[in-house]
Amino acid sequence: MEINSDISKRVVIRQETLRWTETPSSGIKQLVLERGADALSRATFVIQLEPGSSMQNSCEFGHEIVVLDGVLSDESGNYCKGDYLKNPPGSSNVYESASGCMLFVKNQHLEMEEDQRILVKTSSRPWYQGLVDGLSVMPLSEFGTRHTALVRWAPGTRFNAHRHFGGEEIYVLDGVFADEFGKYPGGTWMRSPHLSAHCPYSMEGCTILVKTGHLLPMAREVAVR
Repeated sequence: MEINSDISKRVVIRQETLRWTETPSSGIKQLVLERGADALSRATFVIQLEPGSSMQNSCEFGHEIVVLDGVLSDESGNYCKGDYLKNPPGSSNVYESASGCMLFVKNQHLEMEEDQRILVKTSSRPWYQGLVDGLSVMPLSEFGTRHTALVRWAPGTRFNAHRHFGGEEIYVLDGVFADEFGKYPGGTWMRSPHLSAHCPYSMEGCTILVKTGHLLPMAREVAVR
């Protein structure tokens, strides 16, 4: 069943309004934020692993993971709260969590040329000054028009009105993000289409995960439909 699969439409979801659903893997539940019609279509989830559970993630077009809470493990190591992991197209990974964890996961949305595995231990990475006072940025991944970053907003920060080539996707990690269309507390997922525009701010302060430039139609999406 398709859920929020039309990338030409703006979507705002507060995850507390969704119902957790069971997955085929024992001890693993998910909130579905977006999902296409078939296994090769892009999909976005919040996933919860109970202590001692494990899952396999095999994606022809790669996946990205941000650890929201707890500790995730695979054959390469352990990933703590805040860590960012990008595995390239063709990856097949077995993940487990001894103590339980919660993840933000994006599947099947990378280009085949994005062939580098990226791991960012965000607790030890520097923040850089953003384009306006009160804004700090931690780059996570970049490929072509696609950029992924953490952005920290100090209370009372306002950004200039701007337009997004290739769209923008935001997951609010903490605090309250806002723009002229509304306010978005922690746990809110937003997707804005190609050439959308807004004027964002945060009166309370917040930290957000931001992806831009990745919502352009791709030839392989047309091919699999």
